[in-house]
Amino acid sequence: MGSASGIESRRQIRKLPALLINQIAAGEVIERPASVVKELVENALDAGATRIEVDLEGGGVELVRVRDDGCGIWREELVLALSPHATSKIRDAEDLDRIVTMGFRGEALASITSVARVRVVSKPRGQSEAWEICGEGEDIAEPRPAAGAPGTLIEVRNLFFNTPARRKFLRTAPTEQGRCIEWLTDLAIAHASVGFIVRCDGRVRLETGPDQEPRQRVLALLGEELEGELIEVRADRFEDARGLTLWGLVGRPTIARATPKAQHVFLNGRAVRDRTIQHALKESYRGLVEPGRHPTAVLLIEMSPTAVDVNVHPAKLEVRFRDQSAVHQAVLHAVREALRKSDLTPPVSGRRHEAGAGLPGAGFPGAGGGGGPRVRHEEHVRPEALVDFLKRGPLPPPAAIRASLDELAPGDSPASMRRDAEPAQVEPEPDESLPSPRRADRVLQIHNSYLVTQDESGIVIIDQHALHERVMFERLAARVGREPLESQQLLSPASVHATRRQMERVEELQPLLDRCGIALRAMGPRTLGVESFPSLLFQRGVDPVEFMTELLEKAESEEFTPSDESALHEVLDMMACKAAIKAGDHMSEQEMDELLRLRESVDRSSSCPHGRPTSVRLSIEQLEKLFHRR
Repeated sequence: MGSASGIESRRQIRKLPALLINQIAAGEVIERPASVVKELVENALDAGATRIEVDLEGGGVELVRVRDDGCGIWREELVLALSPHATSKIRDAEDLDRIVTMGFRGEALASITSVARVRVVSKPRGQSEAWEICGEGEDIAEPRPAAGAPGTLIEVRNLFFNTPARRKFLRTAPTEQGRCIEWLTDLAIAHASVGFIVRCDGRVRLETGPDQEPRQRVLALLGEELEGELIEVRADRFEDARGLTLWGLVGRPTIARATPKAQHVFLNGRAVRDRTIQHALKESYRGLVEPGRHPTAVLLIEMSPTAVDVNVHPAKLEVRFRDQSAVHQAVLHAVREALRKSDLTPPVSGRRHEAGAGLPGAGFPGAGGGGGPRVRHEEHVRPEALVDFLKRGPLPPPAAIRASLDELAPGDSPASMRRDAEPAQVEPEPDESLPSPRRADRVLQIHNSYLVTQDESGIVIIDQHALHERVMFERLAARVGREPLESQQLLSPASVHATRRQMERVEELQPLLDRCGIALRAMGPRTLGVESFPSLLFQRGVDPVEFMTELLEKAESEEFTPSDESALHEVLDMMACKAAIKAGDHMSEQEMDELLRLRESVDRSSSCPHGRPTSVRLSIEQLEKLFHRR
């Protein structure tokens, strides 16, 4: 039954043909027309071009043409330009530690030629004639004289004509064209001194003049309507070889998006996707945008080439920093400081949400995310709502809000939570340049849920729960940064039912619970006992069993890491939300005045810790338009 036929034939090791090698390499570098556009435009930038023209046909599949006015390629180097591993940008291994050009691998043109029909016409500066070379697969013709302006023109036709399987995976022409435009937009943002013109099937799709200011270039490409929505960010930490300088524009929380596509990050002129910088951006906006939304940002970072390794990805999209923590801190502090100095109160017509925009809490369950009754705008507050609230725990006496906070940090100013493992610090005095409510003016409570007052710019409408929640959170964060929260011993442990997974995580949770003033111990296979609970939550009538049940449910998630500051942030969020005044709670004039006073002194008072707005502004200009005065 099978002697010779059952013997597996030997697989001989052999060297691959040059064309196949190049086509395999092309699979790493050239994924689609946008890859061709990126490589050719980066080469033009390295050549010192001041003007770059790009023409696309069929989404770039049928034709990508890039023309530049750079230094050009000499006749005797044209053949080398289409050869693999040939480059003018590095000479030895040491050069890899100090890459200063956009490209350097020497693979792009050879890889493109292996899967497309390529024509190059180049005329070096100062030369009297241009030369042309054509390549298709492994066939490369000899250079010949041609007509051409100073610089280089490269045409790439019929992409993947000889690898039909890969061509089948391309999307429709409009989709591929859109991806080309995305790359060209990024390259144009990063190089404001270079003029770009992009034509798609003969129609101009993008055009910028040379020598623009960075801000002017960003607005020209991303939309002039963003002029009032972008905040300038600057940082200069170039003390040593690992330092950096940063300039950028970050969006107000109102224009946060559902995806991170509106984040454009550039390192030494190169568009990159880096988790360190993305995380720093996310942390700098924590508490200003809702979970699941992403801030808009354009960041241009410059640093020594020796401080970053760009040779970790075939398409050079990812980089590796020598000092990752320093980059994270620089971006985090620069963006956070820019946001702190800005008035982030959204206008009534703000675009914070595509649906349900306008008054705080609109479009969300519960006013500002509070646990109290949701008040409908067309009816008065039911007396039962106040009775329910009083059952949960009485309001402190007249200066109610201040009294509830004195327990946390007597005599201290609120401080922002430091999520980058730094000691908590006392927040500086509020910026006098920002509009603030005039406390001498009358404050009106609407439907026991919103406060209406005025500032120098117009009418301010405040969600009482959301603002009090932010104040409570800042005080809690300041206190827990110094010492554990004060707790109260229960006469008998409160029993909490727990799942097996929750029981397994109790030991891991304990250091976090200790900081928050919670003592928890196992009382059975599926039962936990709460032995002590934060004094503040007791005073506000928060049920220990309900609170711990919700906290344990959060802890079940794999994303909840008790040792991270983000986990502490979540627990303090919960505490602040449970302890804050709710929608439906009546407030005295003294209480309203005190809450407005605290609004002026607390950091990030425009948003609650969940990222929802605490207040919106109806400007004088908007009022005048409503009443047809302008």
